[in-house]
Amino acid sequence: MAMEGIESDAAAAPAASREPWSLIVRDLGRMPYMEALAIQRDLHEAVVGSRQWGAVSPQPSAVSGQKSDISGQRSEPNTENRERTTNNRQPPPALSTQHAALSTPQPPRAMHLLLVEHDPPVITVSARKTARQHLVATPDMLARAGVEVCETDRGGDITYHGPGQLVVYPILDLNTLGLRLHGYMRLLEQVVIDTLARFGIEGHRDDTATGVWVATAEHRAARNAKICAMGVRVSRWVTMHGLALNVTTNLDHFNLIIPCGLVGRGVTSMARELGEQCPSMDEVKEALASCFSARVAETGRTG
Repeated sequence: MAMEGIESDAAAAPAASREPWSLIVRDLGRMPYMEALAIQRDLHEAVVGSRQWGAVSPQPSAVSGQKSDISGQRSEPNTENRERTTNNRQPPPALSTQHAALSTPQPPRAMHLLLVEHDPPVITVSARKTARQHLVATPDMLARAGVEVCETDRGGDITYHGPGQLVVYPILDLNTLGLRLHGYMRLLEQVVIDTLARFGIEGHRDDTATGVWVATAEHRAARNAKICAMGVRVSRWVTMHGLALNVTTNLDHFNLIIPCGLVGRGVTSMARELGEQCPSMDEVKEALASCFSARVAETGRTG
């Protein structure tokens, strides 16, 4: 059984909903960690509130970003906003170039997928009692590297975020999708595996640790290298936090910590695996948004 990166207050399994739903994909660009966390919290409250009140506009954060929608339900498709949405029986859209503020009124049952690179670099420490012990850098080392340290309310242990790393924050209503906690973690892993496959990288799960791993000659003795870390929070069956996929990440910064608290396990990136063939961040965002939308739409049909 994998060591799950989940922080949850959920008391019972979700009941599947037949309500229509929409997934809004938004690219936040580069943003400090705490600013993105504030946006997550606003959207989390909006998704929870939409169960009772219908369409809810998140307040007070209003940040522009690239946006596209995918809509669906378990019975009849949502035909509203046809130009910007598809139902969950159709192929997922690519990211659009339309810009809109997060304060714009959202469709009923709107869920969100936030894509971001964190700048300045940051080490995030979960609420797990042992997580702080896995910060091995001294304050002077952190200062020289220009890396901040933030405590956070996600599950998991300790990890690093910085430029060149695609951080993905799904704000999903697991009730609407009919997903349990462990099923959600497996969905996240599969999305990353699907994304990597598009660029010729074979990612896989590890039975002992949540995330996505790559078998490389360099790290074979260390039971493969982690290319994507995961840590989530689920409150009132709505998700926050998510995953961090190393694209062109500065892997030296992982030497400041014991990544995810896993002693002796290596880390890697798409750039390390592919060299000059590594795709751009925008290409990875497009691919991951497409893979995520497809998997969530499939879950919405069959969950």
